[in-house]
Amino acid sequence: MSEACQIARKQDLPPPGGYKPIPYKRLPAKQLFSGYTIFAGYIGMTVGAIYLYNLTAKQIKKHEIEMRSAKMAIYPMLLAERDREYLKQIRRNRDAEAELMRDVPGWEVGTYYGERVYKLIPPDTLVEPIFHEYYAHSSPSDWYRRAYIKLRS
Repeated sequence: MSEACQIARKQDLPPPGGYKPIPYKRLPAKQLFSGYTIFAGYIGMTVGAIYLYNLTAKQIKKHEIEMRSAKMAIYPMLLAERDREYLKQIRRNRDAEAELMRDVPGWEVGTYYGERVYKLIPPDTLVEPIFHEYYAHSSPSDWYRRAYIKLRS
């Protein structure tokens, strides 16, 4: 064991003549394009973009006019469908009230125990229900979807 410790160790020294000098001077980047080349390329891209815009501007304008016309043409039908669904839901609410209160003596649909709620308007006038009354007999998911529609848009 003592013989193993007696082996001469070789020290790590610099190579003969020393190490190479460390390069620390700034090396500027190679210039591939001059300022004129870049400016000419920019002008070329601009001219090309204007050319492509002029090629498609008329088509884009025509498409926008067509879409606007289609929206204006379909708008009355969408309003009519909305109003139709509104009246159907009011009818469903009325039928649900009739079904729910059929066993209550003296209950007449659209009144409060046979007495009109709105006395100063003609009997055949539509009284629009408030939001909660409108969705009273529909599913809670429909009410939630309509109440919080702005959160999803």
